[in-house]
Amino acid sequence: MIAALLALALASTQPAANPVLEAEAVIDRMHQAASRADGQAYFALFTPDARFIGTDATERWTLEQFKAYAEPHFSRGQGWTYRPHDRVATLAPGDCRCIVWFDELLDNDVYGLTRGSGVLRLTDDGWKIEQYVLSMPIPNDKARAVVDLIQAEPAR
Repeated sequence: MIAALLALALASTQPAANPVLEAEAVIDRMHQAASRADGQAYFALFTPDARFIGTDATERWTLEQFKAYAEPHFSRGQGWTYRPHDRVATLAPGDCRCIVWFDELLDNDVYGLTRGSGVLRLTDDGWKIEQYVLSMPIPNDKARAVVDLIQAEPAR
């Protein structure tokens, strides 16, 4: 009886789980798995119906399509390293407490500064990435030059 009361007292003094921090930990694990080229760990962090949207307009992939793209790279030990910073994550308001959206800046040795954004959903297996978007923030004073380069390309 005393042990049960002690356990109850200890449990009530433990801080409640922070869903935003839990979701952010999943994003961090995603970046770490990609850097290690660990496809199994990487793709386990996504929902089965997840979307990955890359920097090219053609890169709107289902999870299976993204696996088909990434797994050959991972199998050769070629991952990608993005170092996140300045992340802002928000828990959806209301009773659900089951959706977190975020954006973050990322440093990459090849592409320089990029941006990631997305949505995580709380599932029976914990937080999973529902959508991830990788983009390149283009300074406004450089945008016209980038648009001109894209428009010079033949239509897809």
